[in-house]
Amino acid sequence: MDNIRGIALDALMEAEDSSASSSSIITGVLNKYDYLDQRDKAFIKLLFEGAVERRITLDFILDKRSSVKTRKMKPVIRNILRMGVYQLLFTDAPSYAVCKESVNLAGKRGFKGLGGFVNGVLRGIAREVESSGYKDEERFLAFVKDEVASGDKRAVCIRYSVPELIADILTEDYGDRALSILEAMMKKRDVSIRFRSTLKDDELKKAVRDIEAAGVMLRRSGDIPYVYQASHTGDIRKLPGYEEGLFNVQDISSCKAVLALGIREGDRVIDCCAAPGGKTVLASELAGVGGSVTSCDVSEAKADLIRENLERLGCGNVRVLVRDASANVPEDNGKYDRMILDVPCSGLGILGKKRDIKYNLTKEGLESLTELQRRIIDGCVPYLKDGGRMLYSTCTVRKDENEEQIKYITEKYGLKIAAGPVQLLPDEEEQDGFFYCVLER
Repeated sequence: MDNIRGIALDALMEAEDSSASSSSIITGVLNKYDYLDQRDKAFIKLLFEGAVERRITLDFILDKRSSVKTRKMKPVIRNILRMGVYQLLFTDAPSYAVCKESVNLAGKRGFKGLGGFVNGVLRGIAREVESSGYKDEERFLAFVKDEVASGDKRAVCIRYSVPELIADILTEDYGDRALSILEAMMKKRDVSIRFRSTLKDDELKKAVRDIEAAGVMLRRSGDIPYVYQASHTGDIRKLPGYEEGLFNVQDISSCKAVLALGIREGDRVIDCCAAPGGKTVLASELAGVGGSVTSCDVSEAKADLIRENLERLGCGNVRVLVRDASANVPEDNGKYDRMILDVPCSGLGILGKKRDIKYNLTKEGLESLTELQRRIIDGCVPYLKDGGRMLYSTCTVRKDENEEQIKYITEKYGLKIAAGPVQLLPDEEEQDGFFYCVLER
């Protein structure tokens, strides 16, 4: 088992040293070790994602219980301890095994002399957990009860492992509901899969049966008949029907937004910031063989992601272009019946999926982001025909990126709101935090 923990440790070290996203790192690691037992791969994923997501909480506890602050620890030891504390507080791993394997791992990485330090810190935390009376995922409260009792902002940050900037944004925009939103974001979610909307009832039922026969648990998600929540999936790409293009990974909130746009058979659609292409695919299905979709993104790498999805899902009415959405292309002005404008955003609605987003946000970065969104709006709104409709959407819950941008569009361009605005929040249903509004020229 120490080898499995070693793989997770390597991934954490890469996350500290690399600019790559944590999701891309763990995906690469699991692909590299695809030959491992499914339970081992699940454990690697759990350790890595848990240590990343709970980093603020874990470092706070370590700083209170260790003679050396986390920022001064050797990176290998710091990450071994993060994994160890995560296991003690958030998993059912026996404490003796966590301590033993952590010490062994330190020795194997050339830090045998620090084995006593690792053992002492983890055993002390384990004893405190065992004597606290707290159970399951409440165990970490034994270490933050004083801060929680104080009711100050720092307690929120420690409990939900978010920087103060995010706590401030959510509190300013949602008041007391901010805690409920943060609580929902910390919950583990099933994978949301969308079957092709063009499948007949019997074809959809067979696709569902085949996936369930592979050991996956499926249940309908909301009121869209072809969206399901899937648990115990393992590698999605190995499920029956994936290679045949019967389904795609797409959250129900994203589907709701595209459906609200009211794409009709034969419509000419443009998706301006399309990668990886989930909305493009649904738009392609809705527009049908008589319609068309122009799917754009800013780089060839992103365009390749879109093409990969289109090829697998059999979308023949789509052309993919490399295009900077903030730079208007005059010859396309007034050409499109429907437009999807899912702009780059802060991602505060999907913190549970992209766990490292929260560590990279700054006030300056957020201000720059809202300016970029407006440049994209300015570049793309002219593409819409008179009487055409556009979907503005984000995967954030921040009002400056949502309601304020709708106000900008209506005041500058005179578009009228046709549907929404709708702010989906993760504490309402099993869905991402997502915003959308449909506007008409």
